[in-house]
Amino acid sequence: MTTKSLNSVFLNSTFSNARFAGVFIMLLLLSGCARNPVLLQSTYQTLPPHAEITSVPFYAQTEFQCGPATLAMVLNHQDVETDVEQLIPQVFLPERDGSVQPEMLATVRRYDQLAYPIRGTMDALLGHLAAGDPVAVMQNLSLPIYPMWHYAVAIGYDLPSETLILRSGEIERHTMSFSRFDATWARTERWGFVVAEPGTLPAGITARNALEAISAYEETNGPRAALSSWQSFSEHHPTNAIGQFALGNALYADQQPEEARKAFERAAELDASMGAAWLNLGLLLLQQEEPVAARKALEQAASLAGSWQEKARLAIESMNTQ
Repeated sequence: MTTKSLNSVFLNSTFSNARFAGVFIMLLLLSGCARNPVLLQSTYQTLPPHAEITSVPFYAQTEFQCGPATLAMVLNHQDVETDVEQLIPQVFLPERDGSVQPEMLATVRRYDQLAYPIRGTMDALLGHLAAGDPVAVMQNLSLPIYPMWHYAVAIGYDLPSETLILRSGEIERHTMSFSRFDATWARTERWGFVVAEPGTLPAGITARNALEAISAYEETNGPRAALSSWQSFSEHHPTNAIGQFALGNALYADQQPEEARKAFERAAELDASMGAAWLNLGLLLLQQEEPVAARKALEQAASLAGSWQEKARLAIESMNTQ
């Protein structure tokens, strides 16, 4: 949890007390005006009325260390061996008095796990919890103009009472009404993520968020390490051209040229304007000594504007001089 000390700004005790009282009253008013988020009817119909992931460990969150503690909980739940003390230097930024989102996600990847952003809706959040996936969430516990950032782990819910269950602060089983939680969550644009091991794609993750998560993991760990995740993505989203293209690159890095060729062909078939897919397909066909098919693919790449265009033209020129 991070905030500047009001006492350091308002040194006069009388004025400071009045200021605190005003903020407290405003927070009460905001809480009183909070409304329950409107859930989809399908949420009530498809999700169990109660869910709680009791296997998530608990680490009390001391001041400014809610980020490391939150990460320790979700990583330990994935059987990753780490603790709060190990995580503090990786995510805690003294100049920010806390942790920021990029460091949180990057640290997950350093432990060979993927951090998948979730859709920012209560329906999506509850769906992940029902599926057994704890969700690291970010809240603003104060006013938007004077933020008090806080990380917690959502571990369960009770639909009849419209209550969320969290590992939060120094409370192992902290309950909040949907309305109160959503009000604090909305001030962070409903930011949250789930952690999963490579090769798995949690239910409910959008194709866009999955692409973002796997691409970031690949950037950190390399294409071969990301291969199983691209394979899982392609199984879930077989008509996604970008996924097929990324799968082709990972397969090629894993020395599977035939499978890589199929993935590039599939990507170009799904999106004929993807010049990068045509280029990689053409270069691969050249390596496989199929000049006719290679030329066709390279000419297609050369006809499409983009960074691949010049590379395709150079490859064609090289073929013409042989």
